[in-house]
Amino acid sequence: MPDVDVVIAGAGPNGLMLACELALAGVQPVVLDRLPGPSAEPKANGLVGQVVRQLEMRGLYRRFSGAASAPEPLLTWMFSGMHMPLAGLADNPMYAMMIAQPTLVRLLLERSAELGVEVRWGHGVEDLADGPDGVRVTVAGPQGGVTLDARYLVGADGGRSTVRKLVGIPFPGHTSDTVSRLAHVAVPDELRTADGGLEVPGYGRLPFGHTRLDHGGIIFADLGQGNPMLGTIEFGPEDDVDDAEPLTLSELRRSARRVLGVDVPIGAPRGDGPPALRRIAGQNTRQAERYRCGHVLLLGDAAHVHSAMGGPGLNLGLQDAMNLGWKLAATVRGGAPPGLLDTYQTERYPVGRRVMMQTMAQTALFSPGPEIGSLRELFAELLTLPDVARHMAGLLAGSDVRYDVGDQHPLSGHLVPDLQLDDGRRVAELLHSARSLLIAEADPAVGSVDVVRAGIPGGPAAMLIRPDGYVAWATDDPTHPGVEAALARWVNRCFVTGR
Repeated sequence: MPDVDVVIAGAGPNGLMLACELALAGVQPVVLDRLPGPSAEPKANGLVGQVVRQLEMRGLYRRFSGAASAPEPLLTWMFSGMHMPLAGLADNPMYAMMIAQPTLVRLLLERSAELGVEVRWGHGVEDLADGPDGVRVTVAGPQGGVTLDARYLVGADGGRSTVRKLVGIPFPGHTSDTVSRLAHVAVPDELRTADGGLEVPGYGRLPFGHTRLDHGGIIFADLGQGNPMLGTIEFGPEDDVDDAEPLTLSELRRSARRVLGVDVPIGAPRGDGPPALRRIAGQNTRQAERYRCGHVLLLGDAAHVHSAMGGPGLNLGLQDAMNLGWKLAATVRGGAPPGLLDTYQTERYPVGRRVMMQTMAQTALFSPGPEIGSLRELFAELLTLPDVARHMAGLLAGSDVRYDVGDQHPLSGHLVPDLQLDDGRRVAELLHSARSLLIAEADPAVGSVDVVRAGIPGGPAAMLIRPDGYVAWATDDPTHPGVEAALARWVNRCFVTGR
């Protein structure tokens, strides 16, 4: 017998989200992390895209954001620093929730503790041996080495994933010739502008967000966390960069002067830390050749790394977790339809590929040169066209990849719209338990899935929604043809009650 059903390496947002998804499905994982406790290092600053709605489907959006109501789509977003108007866009998939990564980790730890998840800090995977019935994991801990026998091991341990390296999954891709620097800083209050920008003496107004210039790019953002963030992006090799040495504010000042041509008045951040202070010399864009090898799976940055421009990282990784969680739980419990776990690769790999494509495109559009300047001018015009904005919103939100669920209804394969049933309930509220959900006004005479007997005003006669919020099957026919086949493909033995 295995010691544990699932071991998760990495207690970052993706690993903890997966742990919560597994626990909701009745599988208690063990989460390992090499760090002695949660990292306070500022990394991501928020969530952008479909994952915001998915958090609402778990009852976590309002809890995590403090908002009093459901999320609202964005009126505008950016692509390579160019603003893209989204107001009035039908079925706008772009949502945002500003939250610092350490805060998100703390909240996910609280949620995982409520669900009974065990997190072992100071424990890191040292070796593994995959066998016919599971994987043996060698773990280094504060009291020495231990061995865990598990049904499955999930590597959620970042871009330098030990799990990925141990299992031998290649990580091909590209390293761009760029140097990025980012830090929390203090700036004189009198230079701050009412719209979130900064008046730089000798240069003029530096707006909120990304600004591309002839000698690189600069980022200024006050996210209401006490100190604004200043960053630079420079292109081409820099002989004086020693990536083994930590970034200093003096180095950031020199970089900002090279980009802007003037000194930017910045000082050490005020208040308690730790502040952001990091350099990335050479941005990696890489994707694991496969997300699964036997009883070992990869999640989040262990499966894919890319530029942070546009904020796609947590949207991609947390959606990976919600896609994998219910499939892995069903497999562990023995109730999974044939091939269910394999759909994690077939569904999420193309989404990761799209994110790598669009982030590399954003980096290219940010590079120096008059030709790029003209291209940006043209691209900015295109972004104002509603059809282009709709296409780009789908690309950035991750909603433009339709899963192959074996059903041709227009809703099938997409995240379920924000629907309200004829009895007043919202579909998002019915997915808190992370179970498959069948909505039908008439009784479809099945007993292997949560059934909500209600009508969908303006929608199909019936639909089957997977635990991750994606529509697996829908029909406009009140006799519900195909429901048995859809249940066999996606649900199988998941015995729950009607509501």
